[in-house]
Amino acid sequence: MQKRILVVDDEPLIVKGLKYSLEQDGYSVEEAYDGEEAVSKALDGDFDLILLDVMLPRMSGMEVCQRVREKSHVPIIMITAKGEDMDKVLGLEHGADDYMTKPFNILEVKARMKSVFRRTAQGKNDKDKQGVNIHDLSMNFINRSVEVGRKDVNLTAKEFDLLRLFATNRGKVFSRRDLMGTVWKSESVKDIRAVDVHIRRLREKIEKNPAQPEYILTKWGVGYYFANK
Repeated sequence: MQKRILVVDDEPLIVKGLKYSLEQDGYSVEEAYDGEEAVSKALDGDFDLILLDVMLPRMSGMEVCQRVREKSHVPIIMITAKGEDMDKVLGLEHGADDYMTKPFNILEVKARMKSVFRRTAQGKNDKDKQGVNIHDLSMNFINRSVEVGRKDVNLTAKEFDLLRLFATNRGKVFSRRDLMGTVWKSESVKDIRAVDVHIRRLREKIEKNPAQPEYILTKWGVGYYFANK
């Protein structure tokens, strides 16, 4: 999938150069020229990374970084003409993932971006191995516990395995046969309806209204899937 980058700088030539070079590498690039526009776009858009200048009109890059970090974990690389160590420390304390100084080489920018992508991907993978948090539903894969609205939910082993499969593959539709093969390790047609029974019981335990589920949804004639929200 094409990665989306937000480039924030008040110098049009720098923005134009970064946009052109990154688009040549297959990135989708949007631009912002002041701090307020940067915050608005960063919080409204689904970006994979932000290249953020420190010296901006209307709101500093440091403040932009802080405002964005309050609501988003999108990777941020700070870029500034200043090179003092204190600026670097402040940038990282405000939530930046990396820091570069002008003038910069575009090859270095791309290398830093790839490094940040690798780190964030690894961090996500490590976190996903431990559990997931989706709205008011929380799963801990280590101790096999589940909470909904901070209240413990008692699941059987099969119910937990079903929920874990759904929650780690949000949006993917599983047929009953898929679920039997993955969770029950069986493809026996006579057991297929056991899936419906377990789904019903699972919904009764995690959904506010099992008749109108928010998490485990039905794709009629196909199977079940976890809401991609």
